[in-house]
Amino acid sequence: MKHHHMYLVAAAVCLSVASAALIVTTRSGAEPTSSTAAPSALTVKRIFAAAQQWPQTLNAVGTIAAWQEVVIGAEIGGRRLTRLLVDVGDQVKQGQLLAQLSPGTLEADLNASRAALQEAEVNAAEMGRAADRARALQGTEALSAQDIDQALAAGDAAQARLAAARARVQADRLRLAYTKVRAPDNGVISVRPAVEGALVQVGAEIMRLQRQGRLEWRAQLPGPELGRVAPGQVVLLKLGGTQAIEGRVRMISPQVDPQSRTGIVYVDLEPAAAVRAGMFARGELLLDQHTVLTLPETAVLLRDGFSYVFRLEGDKVRQQKVTLGVRRGDRVEIRDGLAADTAVVESGVGFLADNVMVRVAAGISPNTPTQTTTR
Repeated sequence: MKHHHMYLVAAAVCLSVASAALIVTTRSGAEPTSSTAAPSALTVKRIFAAAQQWPQTLNAVGTIAAWQEVVIGAEIGGRRLTRLLVDVGDQVKQGQLLAQLSPGTLEADLNASRAALQEAEVNAAEMGRAADRARALQGTEALSAQDIDQALAAGDAAQARLAAARARVQADRLRLAYTKVRAPDNGVISVRPAVEGALVQVGAEIMRLQRQGRLEWRAQLPGPELGRVAPGQVVLLKLGGTQAIEGRVRMISPQVDPQSRTGIVYVDLEPAAAVRAGMFARGELLLDQHTVLTLPETAVLLRDGFSYVFRLEGDKVRQQKVTLGVRRGDRVEIRDGLAADTAVVESGVGFLADNVMVRVAAGISPNTPTQTTTR
């Protein structure tokens, strides 16, 4: 009986504890949440779209070539090439000896011609004196008219033989000079296919010379664009990476290729070690200045094939679609979709979305380009 009473007391205690726990749980579940966590706002920098003076440009491609390339060949045939005095890449001066051909019998021929000239000079002098004596006796009976005519004719013939002898000397001297191949102008040796010991014929190519070391870029442009180009305009040529050299338009082709419908713009290039004939290059022809709206490239978001900026409207941003133009330095032209002096987010646009809350950092980012070409 005593044990039965203890069990009843224990059961009553457990029931009381369970009831208290149920009441506490019910009250706790009925109490509403006191506060909701506010979303955090990203801190951004503000910048304004700026109007700047940029040159209008025409993009073109083309090949770098020698301004003029001269083929230096043999002017006399049947001679062996005994010496080559220059190699590819050598700088040469006008008149410099480049190669030597074997003279063979040409020196002997010249000596024989000189001896024949001396003989012709003596004979012409003798015949001249005889003609003078005959001329002095005209009108007298000392010589017949026939003898006088023969003496005068002999004098004229001697003068003709003298002239022929002089011409033979000049020809032999010239043929001998042809065995010495000289540079026709200052420049750079670009090609040298000949080898020492080879037997060369008239006109055979020995080497090629880039006259004055000058190179030009032959830019191809569509026919309608040629009218926008003028001699003297500045050209920036891109050789790859960040390397660029400057040139100037020398002339524009007067005709357009009927197949490609393009014309050639000839651009004189400034000397540069990296430039070689035969290289392919891209370039920009800088035309007149015009006003463009620009932003830093960091302010533009590329997404799904379109370009966007984020306009600041109070404490929120609005995603704005824009049309881009040319790039210059770290800035890009905004051709459409944005008005001048519009406040936009300067950087970090990849973390933003339309209508999100932001906090603008104190101060305004300077809106000056780090590189603007105004030639």
